[in-house]
Amino acid sequence: MRRTSIELADGRELIYFDERDDAVREGPDRRDLPEPPPASQLRYDPLVDEWVAVAAHRQTRIFLPPSDKCPLCPSTPTRSTEIPAYDYDVAVFENRFPSLSDRAGEPPGQVTPFTASRPGAGRCEVVCFTADHDASFATLPPARVRTVLDALADRTDALAALPGVEQVFCFENRGVEIGVTLHHPHGQIYAYPFVPPRTRAMLAAAGRYADRTGGRNLYADVLAAERSAGVRVVADNEHWTAYVPAAARWPFEVHLAPHRPVPDIPALGDAERAAFGPLYLDVLGRFDRLFDLPMPYIAAWHQAPVHTGRELSHLHLQVFSIRRAADKLKFLAGSESAMGVFINDIAPERAAELLRQAG
Repeated sequence: MRRTSIELADGRELIYFDERDDAVREGPDRRDLPEPPPASQLRYDPLVDEWVAVAAHRQTRIFLPPSDKCPLCPSTPTRSTEIPAYDYDVAVFENRFPSLSDRAGEPPGQVTPFTASRPGAGRCEVVCFTADHDASFATLPPARVRTVLDALADRTDALAALPGVEQVFCFENRGVEIGVTLHHPHGQIYAYPFVPPRTRAMLAAAGRYADRTGGRNLYADVLAAERSAGVRVVADNEHWTAYVPAAARWPFEVHLAPHRPVPDIPALGDAERAAFGPLYLDVLGRFDRLFDLPMPYIAAWHQAPVHTGRELSHLHLQVFSIRRAADKLKFLAGSESAMGVFINDIAPERAAELLRQAG
């Protein structure tokens, strides 16, 4: 894989990850762009011990443009996009409308005596999986999935080394039902300046389990139990298992986990990286065949934080959809949105059975 870093017209970084060693991607960004926005503001919610990002500049970001105005397609001689090259394999760049950034923002302060504020330091990046606007992750060849995975490993290492970053989160939103603002196949990476609530909850549970069991890894034992039971396993190979969690929150939710406990994507070995793509493409194909419709989903990589809880963590990819039937979506209503108590309309065992049948 060839890695080429360039600077866009407004100073943001773009990195090409090419599958050919002879690829030349050093063309300049011909646009006249304004300075990137300052960092957002983080506000502390004392009632739940969580940080909320206030990023008003994101209101002006591009929303579902037609294909001939897509900012993630390659540039052409007559139109410049976020990608200066006329073709690319995988490209990663700093988001033009970031929720978090390393640029100067408002100094720390107090909104109320109970609500502290500070700059939304960190970084947000966009990961373009392919130059083909009409593709999807499910249609990528396994070799391209490997390139994407290697790019995520590269960016995880780089962002984890930035001052103040506490966790690196890689994810993909797919489908207008999920809320995507661009149709082009892409994902995102957030480098948070704090450990997010979901990770804190998972680490707390894993820590309690380790204390009770003499240091055993909770996720590794849950994975072993799912593999032994088999009823919720959708597919597997030598290095990975894809299964529906026994307490799945979403109508169709699958975890893809490596059999070897590793903290993050960079820790995956060559054989594990090679084995991931075929299994993940299999799962995404099942999602799309389930209702003969493109399945809206979120694919979220759960990695260890940068500085804490790494020995308690077990890397896994959580893929879930809000579609519960061909003509029905699951909306987060009162119990889920207000209280965080999920009510699933489809039994996990039935979801796994349907996904196996869609193979």
